[in-house]
Amino acid sequence: MKRNIYLFGFLLFFSARSFSQTPITIKETPTRHGPEKGSLIIIGGGGATPEIWNKFTELAGGKDKARIVVITAAAGDSGFYKMDAVDLVKRETGIKNVTLLHTSSLTEANSEKFVAPIKAATGIYFVGGRQWRIADSYLNTLTHKAFQEVLQRGGVISGTSAGASIQGSFLWRGDTKGAHILIGDHTQGLGFLKNSAIDQHLLRRNRQFDLIEFIRQSPEIIGIGLDEATAIVVQKDIFEVVGRSYVAVYDYNTIVAKRERKFSDGNGPETNYQGQFFFLKQGQKYDLKERKVIQ
Repeated sequence: MKRNIYLFGFLLFFSARSFSQTPITIKETPTRHGPEKGSLIIIGGGGATPEIWNKFTELAGGKDKARIVVITAAAGDSGFYKMDAVDLVKRETGIKNVTLLHTSSLTEANSEKFVAPIKAATGIYFVGGRQWRIADSYLNTLTHKAFQEVLQRGGVISGTSAGASIQGSFLWRGDTKGAHILIGDHTQGLGFLKNSAIDQHLLRRNRQFDLIEFIRQSPEIIGIGLDEATAIVVQKDIFEVVGRSYVAVYDYNTIVAKRERKFSDGNGPETNYQGQFFFLKQGQKYDLKERKVIQ
């Protein structure tokens, strides 16, 4: 594991050159991690709660006005026919205008015809599966640019499991050989949450210790680990936890330096700042830029 971490710089350099597309331009913004406009809903897998779906509906413009595109690339070839994902969004949100969009071809993803539904969308939803498939289909294409434009219009991008990890800038568990390889042959995410690495199924799959050494070697990166049925809603550099379980935050400063021990309310988990990571729960907020709990 440590050997892989030391290769982080090389892998990031390599991954940026391993695709035929020219990297898209991301403008400088006052935000350090989150989008300047629009919202992200990043879900840890295992199904979303009604509160998460309600937030997605609200941020997409309401059930009568929302136009949702469901991205199924993470599912592989079955994504062409994954209408159950469309049905899920319709059933949980009441939104009627929901479209499935799938390709495994960078060439198709780089065509104006393919991106047309995204240019009309108010919300994007990435299904789960394997995150490297999303990168192989969309990274640095016109579709990738169109996703960014959804945010610039004030829309929402959401995703669960693999659809959560792909939203980070560093693609965690992105190896084609399996999710047990933490830093693998795909290391570039779509970068909606900048300077970040995102893990999912955190407590359910006992993954809470996996990000520690990576963040220790990568001070600019913020690590976010989400348990199942739990999400963060990101607007600018602030996120709020929504869901049944916990979100872990991995900050270089809390890993290498001792901080004052604080607790949320005396009944919940430790939130700030003792130990190599800390947990946040439903309703708590975190400032990604200042790296501190604000509620």
